[in-house]
Amino acid sequence: MASEQTVREIEKTFGQVPGFMQIMAEPASDHSWGIFRDLLLAETELSPREKALAGVSAAAAMQCPYCAYFHKEEARFADVSEAGIEEAVNLAGSTRYFSTLLHGNEYEHDDFAAETDDIFEHLREQEESTADD
Repeated sequence: MASEQTVREIEKTFGQVPGFMQIMAEPASDHSWGIFRDLLLAETELSPREKALAGVSAAAAMQCPYCAYFHKEEARFADVSEAGIEEAVNLAGSTRYFSTLLHGNEYEHDDFAAETDDIFEHLREQEESTADD
């Protein structure tokens, strides 16, 4: 179990020490809470909404019912609509689909990277062209 200070911090943050926080083994429990707190709860480059959608997508791709439940609730708390949650899950599925195609067909990574760079260069040029009009 975590140190007394960490337990107090978790309790203050959540109103309780959830069971999933209690099963973290020493010596990693304090560190694990720090990762959770600093990435999910603290102010970072991503907004709470963006973090929640990333979590929903990752949970869907990993097919983890625990993570899916937590991150969907996190998304709802961050005012993400049900349609937004569904879209995040669909994006995760689409990414997994194309990943399977690329890996299964052993598509050359360097070719893929070059094509992707060309695509985004083209999209930037289109965006600039539209802005000039």
